[in-house]
Amino acid sequence: MKIGILSRNPKLYSTSRLLEEALASGHECRVIDTLKCYMDISSAKPSVWYRGQELEHLDAIIPRIGASVTNYGTAVIRQFEMMDTYSLVGSIPLGRSRSKLRALQLLSRKGLGMPATGFAHDVSNTRQLIQLVGGAPVVVKLLEGTQGRGVVLAETAKAAESVIEAFKELGADFLVQEFIKEAGGSDVRCFVIGSKVVAAMERTSAAGEFRSNLHRGGSARLTNLTKLERRTAIKAAQTMGLNVAGVDILRSDRGPLVMEVNSSPGLKGIEEATGVNVAGKVIEFIESHVHTGKSKRRVKG
Repeated sequence: MKIGILSRNPKLYSTSRLLEEALASGHECRVIDTLKCYMDISSAKPSVWYRGQELEHLDAIIPRIGASVTNYGTAVIRQFEMMDTYSLVGSIPLGRSRSKLRALQLLSRKGLGMPATGFAHDVSNTRQLIQLVGGAPVVVKLLEGTQGRGVVLAETAKAAESVIEAFKELGADFLVQEFIKEAGGSDVRCFVIGSKVVAAMERTSAAGEFRSNLHRGGSARLTNLTKLERRTAIKAAQTMGLNVAGVDILRSDRGPLVMEVNSSPGLKGIEEATGVNVAGKVIEFIESHVHTGKSKRRVKG
């Protein structure tokens, strides 16, 4: 099988691990810089060109699309889909997951638990917005933030008002969420492939930090999931339409609460914390689906 990994940096851990496992499984595999692809979209025979040459047909692609290039990356994925190349992450699910607001609205519609959340661009009564989610402390998030950037914990109503006013001055869209105190600065990353959680780790924030992201100095360890947590993670990924997803949940007094569904989850932290060959399982999933042809279809719309 011929596989392309859409990634801007072949040296990234996740990219190199996927390449390693694909080659070890006997496949032809190469890393393709997403931004260096260009497309012929007007001809009867759609094609993708790369570094001056038309790419030969690929059986499958593994998108590793950074948040900053979502729009162009989605267009490249869509072009491959038009060429009947199987994409591990579809263009439509990728777009859904990258919009925090749209993702939360879809999760809410499916009845999945999540923190009380308010959304605003400009609000005349800041105190009302804070009360909407249960009052301080609250977490204020920029819609475009990633890896914990643009996320602020406001411990008092006054602090929350100041943060919201600052975001308003920037003309930025933002979310205000209740702070789940009982989570104790920890969350759980569930790595979902297909209809299974293949690995899970509990991430704990560093001292003096409330964000548990490993990029922020957080630590990770293997954790066992309850049946409800497992079902919640799988349902969240399926709600987004994602074959592969990193689902972040908080353990609260009222059960698991979904914080985010990541369409391009990193492999380093989860593999090191759990000892699971997650990259290998990704390749196995692609093998089973490309061979059966279940997902080889043209994308409409």
